[in-house]
Amino acid sequence: MMEEDMENGRSYQERPRTFSTVRSKSSIPLVFRLLMRINPRALIILSLLVFSGVLYVGASTSPIVVFVFCICTLSLFFSLYLTKWVLTKDEGPPEMSEISDAIRDGAEGFFRTQYGTISKMACILAFVILGIYLFRTSTPQQEASGLGRATSAYITVASFLLGALCSGIAGFVGMWVSVRANVRVSSAARRSAREALQIAVRAGGFSAIVVVCMAVFGVAILYSTFYVWLGVDSPGSMKVTDLPLLLVGYGFGASFVALFAQLGGGIYTKAADVGADLVGKVEQGIPEDDPRNPAVIADLVGDNVGDCAARGADLFESIAAEIISAMILGGTMAQRCKIEDPSGFILFPLVVHSFDLVVSSVGILSIRGTRDSGLVSPIEDPMAIMQKGYSVTIMLAVLTFGVSTRWLLYTEQAPSAWLNFAMCGLVGIITAYAFVWISKYYTDYKHEPVRLLALSSSTGHGTNIIAGVSLGMESTALPVLVISVAIISAYWLGQTSGLVDESGDPTGGLFGTAVATMGMLSTAGYVLTMDMFGPIADNAGGIVEMSQQPESVREITDVLDAVGNTTKATTKGFAIGSAALASFLLFSAYMDEVASFSQLPFKEVDIAVPEIFVGGLLGSMLIFLFSAWACSAVGKTAQEVVNEVRRQFIERPGIMDYKEKPDYGRCVAIVASASLREMIRPGALAIISPMAVGVIFRILGHSTGQPLLGAKVVASMLMFATVAGILMALFLNTAGGAWDNAKKYIETGALGGKGSESHKAAVTGDTVGDPFKDTAGPSLHVLIKMLATITLVMAPIFL
Repeated sequence: MMEEDMENGRSYQERPRTFSTVRSKSSIPLVFRLLMRINPRALIILSLLVFSGVLYVGASTSPIVVFVFCICTLSLFFSLYLTKWVLTKDEGPPEMSEISDAIRDGAEGFFRTQYGTISKMACILAFVILGIYLFRTSTPQQEASGLGRATSAYITVASFLLGALCSGIAGFVGMWVSVRANVRVSSAARRSAREALQIAVRAGGFSAIVVVCMAVFGVAILYSTFYVWLGVDSPGSMKVTDLPLLLVGYGFGASFVALFAQLGGGIYTKAADVGADLVGKVEQGIPEDDPRNPAVIADLVGDNVGDCAARGADLFESIAAEIISAMILGGTMAQRCKIEDPSGFILFPLVVHSFDLVVSSVGILSIRGTRDSGLVSPIEDPMAIMQKGYSVTIMLAVLTFGVSTRWLLYTEQAPSAWLNFAMCGLVGIITAYAFVWISKYYTDYKHEPVRLLALSSSTGHGTNIIAGVSLGMESTALPVLVISVAIISAYWLGQTSGLVDESGDPTGGLFGTAVATMGMLSTAGYVLTMDMFGPIADNAGGIVEMSQQPESVREITDVLDAVGNTTKATTKGFAIGSAALASFLLFSAYMDEVASFSQLPFKEVDIAVPEIFVGGLLGSMLIFLFSAWACSAVGKTAQEVVNEVRRQFIERPGIMDYKEKPDYGRCVAIVASASLREMIRPGALAIISPMAVGVIFRILGHSTGQPLLGAKVVASMLMFATVAGILMALFLNTAGGAWDNAKKYIETGALGGKGSESHKAAVTGDTVGDPFKDTAGPSLHVLIKMLATITLVMAPIFL
């Protein structure tokens, strides 16, 4: 039958076909399955009751919290509107839907297995945290408020588990929308590039709004619940300025899940991508996402679990960690300055991110579709359209940030302090914009660096690799200069705000840096939208190629895909910058926590002390070893994929002539099992290393009469790991993104186009860069923040 079809000029693509199912169980989380079984009316009543309870708790805490809850609730309704709008779009012809179903099955199946593994590890770690907190000493503040060790332990564990759960849900939301939007973008590309762009942006916007909303909602609910339950600020109870320290477990839980999600998803997506490219493009000479490639479905699945699910958890963790660290510093400063009502300084981060939801929603809606067909014009290319939306978001963020500072940070003790802090926020917003621009300059093929990298491909594979490595190294300079100027500027503005402690010393420096970090993340919703746009566009291009759509449609998705690579690179740069500032804040909070527990001053770390210098070396080494193991995991898994794809081409020679179908499910199974296995080693290294180093040097310190040695060595380790990690992540992300877009630039017809020797060299560079930009690089900035949160949570065992 198949041979007869071939003789008549028909390939199996022209017949109804099904793609192998790669899961056997429903992958919808249990919570959602239970909710789906409830009667709709009963669910509405239950939701109203829950919302009323939340509002009551918020009203019992502060009117500011009520404002935050209302904004978050409205944002959730807006996300539902975006979902409905995207899902009403058509899925195109049956062949597109079948490919999309296979991708969705693979992504949801892997998500279920991966997060099942992560949840088991989180439960084990929760018991470890419980044991540590049950046997640790209490701080004088906790003893004075009557907060016992058992209560503190259960609060920290509950916060940790809630943070882990919310981070997992954030990842699920990111993946859920991407596997449903990809086929709709593919279908829209048959009509208009602008319509396809709008669908991809709004799908990414849904995920972004939900992720930011959950981060803000989660912290706000925890804060208000603890406020009411513990009777904060009542006689003999905890002070409100000490309350944010109880939320640290939430940030640790979020970063724990984000790290393993990023590792597992990154290994999955890049192992499949490398395997598909090496055999398909280089050896067999077939196009990217060609249906004859046995690894193509695994590659498309990887875009969703690696870029969408993992990035959702990552940004959730970034926002949660930044909010908590800023709340801690705000409370500390308010206490030192004896501010009568410190709630404004503590709750300021929640209000900033509530306004982030509003301004990002406006930015998303500013991107509208048109009925023009064909490619987007050179004047209004997709990147320019998205940049316009970002500019709208930035301008609104500046206005709302000024309103927030005047509302919450005005105090009679320093009437002009709010203006200084507003300037700190402006510094952060400018820093975010600078990071986006720098990343775009080094990764967009419209600019010179990527074009020079593409030109180096014309002289061979080796010169392409050399040029890519040098580009990545050079790209670290400008971001570091920007971060340095931002930290110093914000610190100086905070110090000169007029806020002083009892002895008359300025105390606003660190909080000024915290405000700058909030300014940088004040457009996080729109930035995450741009990031989610990338893998959705990439998947859409794969569906178009596999369903054998006309070349004009593929040209549209190629343009969107190239822009998606750039937006992914810019958001990774944005995430690194925010990680640097957030880690600086958490480092300061760690030093305050150690001083509180030990009742000894801890204001500086002297690296001239041999043990402390060794801690710095270990921190730097951790970054390189972690990166090596992450890249090695991709390499090992990719080897298995390469061998499998080669085997299928040898044993099924009819694949190349469309006479036999590849076994897509086999490659999916290989990368799924291998990625889950390989993510354990680097993840365990990140968790165990700081605890082991702290305990070892704690023992050494007690034997030599240095009670704070363990805490100081861990501080040095954290400091050096942050510096080395920022530089390494910048190098890996930028080099990988530049290699990818150099290849896409050649595929537009430059330097010989597809199939030329330059293209083959560029494919090699892209293959080398894959684990850089989508596995090791993104995992590093999660690692940096997780090291900061784990040291803060585990501080008692270092003393």
